[in-house]
Amino acid sequence: MKFPKTHTLKEIAGIIGCQYVGADDFPVEGMNEIHVVTPGDIVFVDHPKYYDKALESAATIVLINKQVDCPAGKALLVSDDPFRDFNTLTKHFRPFVAANVSISASANIGEGTVVQPNCFIGHNVTIGKNCLLHANVIVYDNTVIGDNVIIHSGTILGADAFYYKKRPEGFDQLISGGRVVIEDNVGIGALCTIDKGVTGDTTIGAGTKIDNQVHVGHDTVIGKKCLIASQTGIAGCVVIEDEVTMWGQVGTTSGITIGAKAVIMGQTGVTKSIEGGKSYFGTPIEESREKLKQLANVKRIPEILNKLK
Repeated sequence: MKFPKTHTLKEIAGIIGCQYVGADDFPVEGMNEIHVVTPGDIVFVDHPKYYDKALESAATIVLINKQVDCPAGKALLVSDDPFRDFNTLTKHFRPFVAANVSISASANIGEGTVVQPNCFIGHNVTIGKNCLLHANVIVYDNTVIGDNVIIHSGTILGADAFYYKKRPEGFDQLISGGRVVIEDNVGIGALCTIDKGVTGDTTIGAGTKIDNQVHVGHDTVIGKKCLIASQTGIAGCVVIEDEVTMWGQVGTTSGITIGAKAVIMGQTGVTKSIEGGKSYFGTPIEESREKLKQLANVKRIPEILNKLK
């Protein structure tokens, strides 16, 4: 998430009430999670295991819970609770604004687009030309939808990321300030849920078609011309490259990459990154030809045991 204007390190420290290391006028342009940071961004880290990763990332401002040596060309925000203060910054720069109408006056809807009854379209939403939103589609604030997109009833774009920190009193949610971006010629079935990014974008590439009852987690990027069948669950921060096919009831773990033109057969659990151009099946996932051979051999176990008697 980039801020509307560049702020100084001193200004940001003032918002969250913390100490800082660096010049007062050190430029701060935005905030992001570690996998999408760029120079000028704030990244937060609150566990020693990840200190080095954060300090060596592309982010030039590190919100951290320990005084450490500051890398050259970077700045530190030293906080007793970086998770809390990252939330404070999200609420400051992208606050929740309640709606009082079904279609916000700030929404921009293109020529030829049809919005059926009982849809909700939030603040600062952009919808392109010749789209069709069937009844009861919900589009949260800041969502971007391209041209010629069809979205079926009951689908929700832009709900919060499933991202929590466990505390003694319960689970503390990381507030989502990102967006959902739907590119041109995408089709989305009924009762799908696509969560917005924590600070970045959850993206569905041009020409991709999604069946009914599919879930897409936060900050996931789905490529162009993919096919995703019903009841598939895609975790957060997954990269699915172009022309991937995922059949029904596939599930993935987070933070993996699925290579271009991979085919994943139904009920497969994608537990790791996989190469493109191959067919996969099973849990744990394997190339489908090998997995099916294994299953065929399992059926032969009684026959083999009888021969050994």
